[in-house]
Amino acid sequence: MKNPQASLPAGGTAAIELRNLTLGYERHPAVHHVSLRIEPGSLVALVGPNGAGKSTLIKALVGELHPLSGDLIGLSGKRIAWLPQHNGLDSSFPIDVHSMVCMGLWHRVGALGRFTAEHRSLCDQALAAVGLTGFESRGLDTLSGGQLQRALFARLILQDAPVVLLDEPFAAVDNRTSADLLNLLHQWQAQGKTVIVVLHDLTQIREHFPLTLLLARELVAFGPTAEVLTEANWARAQRMREPFDDHAPACEASPAAPAQKHEHTHSQTHKHATSEALP
Repeated sequence: MKNPQASLPAGGTAAIELRNLTLGYERHPAVHHVSLRIEPGSLVALVGPNGAGKSTLIKALVGELHPLSGDLIGLSGKRIAWLPQHNGLDSSFPIDVHSMVCMGLWHRVGALGRFTAEHRSLCDQALAAVGLTGFESRGLDTLSGGQLQRALFARLILQDAPVVLLDEPFAAVDNRTSADLLNLLHQWQAQGKTVIVVLHDLTQIREHFPLTLLLARELVAFGPTAEVLTEANWARAQRMREPFDDHAPACEASPAAPAQKHEHTHSQTHKHATSEALP
């Protein structure tokens, strides 16, 4: 695949640090006391049981959710390319693929700017990079799920952000599309971008992601994928998983406790799921 990003300005990045980070909604905690450091240029899979707080953590990283306590360092002032699990895009809106993808250049064009021949050329290159040459004038409502996801990735290319956050980007797309987009993630990592992806497919993670963050309301493990995705860690994640409790009290900070050994201390009424085998 072609690489249009070579002609785009490179963005700097820094390590992302979470220091005793607790997240929640209306003061009720959903993710507890997470501490870790993600180095620049990392390709990280974010995995955990259903209800583990993965999307909650992504929302905090992108700035949509403010911490209840603790610190999130390294993202302030940085441009972030974000693709949520439900992109909220109205495919019936009368816009063609080329125009939608070109919106990724908004940071360069601005509200009062206009798209130049160079901008349009970059958009063409991004579409070629995701295998959508010839789809420029197609309406979004004519695209399959995989084609729409390719177009959204083309827009991410043009955003050229130093940090890329993706929430379940390969759900409901075919294997060929997944393979092509995974190749794009590796290209981004090679360019020094920090890429964090919420995933469920553990085989996919083992094959493509050097680092894995296993979350179950708390940090279970973070590090090389082969060391994180073990039967013991997955069983622990299943035990730690819990339904969201509207009446859970706010967590007390516990900075002295190692992040990977923190135990629930904020409530005595949590009900944990039974252990399940690693898929």
